[in-house]
Amino acid sequence: MEETDRAVVLPISAGWSDIGAWSALWDVCQRDADGNVLQGDVIAEDTRNAFLVAQHRCLATVGLDNVVVVETADAVLVASKDKAQDVKAIVGRLKESGREEHKVHRQVYRPWGSFEGIDAGPRFQVKRLTVKPGAQLSLQMHHHRAEHWVVVKGTARVTCGEQTFDLHENESTYIPIGQRHRLENPGNIPLEVIEIQSGSYLGEDDIVRFEDVYDRVQEN
Repeated sequence: MEETDRAVVLPISAGWSDIGAWSALWDVCQRDADGNVLQGDVIAEDTRNAFLVAQHRCLATVGLDNVVVVETADAVLVASKDKAQDVKAIVGRLKESGREEHKVHRQVYRPWGSFEGIDAGPRFQVKRLTVKPGAQLSLQMHHHRAEHWVVVKGTARVTCGEQTFDLHENESTYIPIGQRHRLENPGNIPLEVIEIQSGSYLGEDDIVRFEDVYDRVQEN
């Protein structure tokens, strides 16, 4: 750009905000008569000048002023609005204590769609997989876990060992430990599958990819 002789610079007078904090977002959002920004299932009683976001459950406040409360599937943030930018200090403390919340989220996006954690306990976890039309997961296997797949929406094309077959809504299949497998969506609507994992180790790094249309085989 510096070397062109066809550039023009014009003066401009305009407001600017990079929306770098929750308080900055409050500044630009539409507010109610009490100065509150309410998003989601929120009940605000005797609350003023607040930024209140509920993504997964009912959020209720009483007698608050100048606060930010953000509820997500991963965590709940409660902060004074004039200190909201200091949330980075909380991220630092999460890292120092070895916690996972700053990098592992309940809903994770992949090239083929996304998965969302529903429940987890000793030796098991449950996820909801959403596969985009025409997309497919890698041909893969796991050393330490087996999987049960239940189709709740759409049609699934399943590869399990040497077999390939379709599953429809309310049908299920079992993937044994160590078995090569793949999940595809051959349909025109998103495929939703409930995946129940069980085994001695359920980390996302227990995966060996043999084929992948997104060139992730080398990530094993």
